[in-house]
Amino acid sequence: MASKTSEIKLSIELDQENIPHKIRWEAQGGQTSRLADAFHLYIWDSQDKAVYNMEMWTKDMLVDDMNIHFFQSIMQMAESYQRATGNKDITKMIKEFGYQFGEETKIIQKQE
Repeated sequence: MASKTSEIKLSIELDQENIPHKIRWEAQGGQTSRLADAFHLYIWDSQDKAVYNMEMWTKDMLVDDMNIHFFQSIMQMAESYQRATGNKDITKMIKEFGYQFGEETKIIQKQE
């Protein structure tokens, strides 16, 4: 069976000081190019046993939006971890941290 290759494309428009002004992304088979205000890309290198990452956000991104972005990222990481490992206890710990982060940044109301 022939293998299939798919691409995800990021385009970053920088201002005069090399600060991201616009971030666009698109994926094959998906929607047309979309604007984004931030992205985090994490790559696992099994040979080095290390994570390499690229993080970028536009200069106009609001702190409240960054808080929401991180909250949702933490919660999605918990789900991804659950699917990858099946470890419900650690997934619960990650989600608890996510809820604490959400409460402290006032994204969600404190759970009593």
